[in-house]
Amino acid sequence: MQVDNKLLDDLARVAGGALGALSNLREEAEAQMRQQFERILSRMDVVSREEFDAVRAVAAKAREEQETLADRVVALEATVATLAADLQLLQEHGDTAPRRRAPGHGRGGEGTPTVDPGGASV
Repeated sequence: MQVDNKLLDDLARVAGGALGALSNLREEAEAQMRQQFERILSRMDVVSREEFDAVRAVAAKAREEQETLADRVVALEATVATLAADLQLLQEHGDTAPRRRAPGHGRGGEGTPTVDPGGASV
C-alpha cells in the first residue's frame, strides 16, 4: 500500500508541475499577443475612447441644434406663406388697409417730406 501512495504522490506532483508550466505558458502567450496588438494599434490612426466620446457629444449637440433650427425654419416659412396669402387677398380685393412705413419714412418727421395724394410735396 505504501508503494501505491508514493506512486500517486509522484504522479500528483508531476501533474501539478505540468499545470504550473502550462499556466505560465498561457500567461506568456497572452503577454506576447497583447504586445503585438499594442504595436499594431500604435501604427494605426486610432482615436482613444475619450476622444471618441468627446466628438460624439459634439455631434449630438450639433444634431440637436440642427433640429431646433429646422423647426424654426418651418415656422418662419409658415409665417411667410400666411403673410403672402394675406397680401394676395388684399391685392385681389383692392383693399386700402393702412400700410406700415419703413423707419425714417413716417409722416411729418424732420427732414422727411410728406406727399399728398395729388403727388405734390408739402
